[in-house]
Amino acid sequence: MPNTASRPLSLLDLAFVRPPETVADGIARSVRLAQTADKLGYTRIWFAEHHNMPNIASSATALLIQHVAAATENVRVGSGGIMLPNHAPLIIAEQFGTLATLYPGRIDLGLGRAPGTDGPTMRALRRDGTEADRFQADVMELSGYLTGYSRIPGVNAYPGWGTNVPLYILGSSLFGAQLAAQLGLPYAFASHFAPQMLNQAAHIYREHFDATNSLLGPDAQPHFIAAANVIAHDDAETAQAQKTLAENAWIKNHLGRNRQITDDDVVMLRDHPAGQQVLSMLSRAAVGTQEQVVAWLDAFAEEVQADELMLVNLAPEEAVQHRTLELLAPSMAAAQDSPSQVA
Repeated sequence: MPNTASRPLSLLDLAFVRPPETVADGIARSVRLAQTADKLGYTRIWFAEHHNMPNIASSATALLIQHVAAATENVRVGSGGIMLPNHAPLIIAEQFGTLATLYPGRIDLGLGRAPGTDGPTMRALRRDGTEADRFQADVMELSGYLTGYSRIPGVNAYPGWGTNVPLYILGSSLFGAQLAAQLGLPYAFASHFAPQMLNQAAHIYREHFDATNSLLGPDAQPHFIAAANVIAHDDAETAQAQKTLAENAWIKNHLGRNRQITDDDVVMLRDHPAGQQVLSMLSRAAVGTQEQVVAWLDAFAEEVQADELMLVNLAPEEAVQHRTLELLAPSMAAAQDSPSQVA
């Protein structure tokens, strides 16, 4: 049994702030995790744009990417994703063009169509919900700025012009798969929280991938990234206990938004249809020892023919998060037998 998965491994850091942490504490923890990932050979680490969520620290996504890129050396750092309907494509081209200038060859730009927030917050962002209708046009405009072939005569992104920051389409439905295939771009599916259409989306993306019209040129190849939740530990019972804690937190976050629910409530909700529905969002999860998790990841990748796996480190405890990265490390230099130094 190999000690790491057969596909390249990357990370989506949800940048949680876990009480009683401050936001600064949460960001510092993300930096430490990124440094571990950097040392152990992970391909990329992404952060997502969310707004009006007190327990998530990645709302100013480009700023967090810059902070993490400055604290690491080799791992690619990017967005998973920037919610493009919230922004003018020129602004994003300038932001990520600046990042690519500061950290050449290390910046990714994943793009989503959802607002990343609720209705009132969307209105506070000066958006009315119709912006998503022009997502395809905005992606193409953004690509023009970054490649140096602007689609708006006389308007260019500086910095950004000619940086060719790689674009990725993100999605949790069939729309993203169809668009990524049509534009000939890489595609990442959010199966870590929306697994229902994963297999169908993977099939549609490969079936309809159009290299002839690709924004990357006629030599473009499909690149499909599937996301999965992971917790790995030397002790399988510890991993399972961490999974239970993570599930309980997930239930509290989703069902307790407009009301206070206690830990006892959460235990009861686990068997309630509402709780079961929330837990089903986490069904694509590999939890256990190194051998168990690696076997699950390889089977998962084969099932959906993934070219790369995007891991969401689900463990609540930081020491277990670092141990998960160590046990699944792509680099053979990983210290498989030494416990994490994070207390």
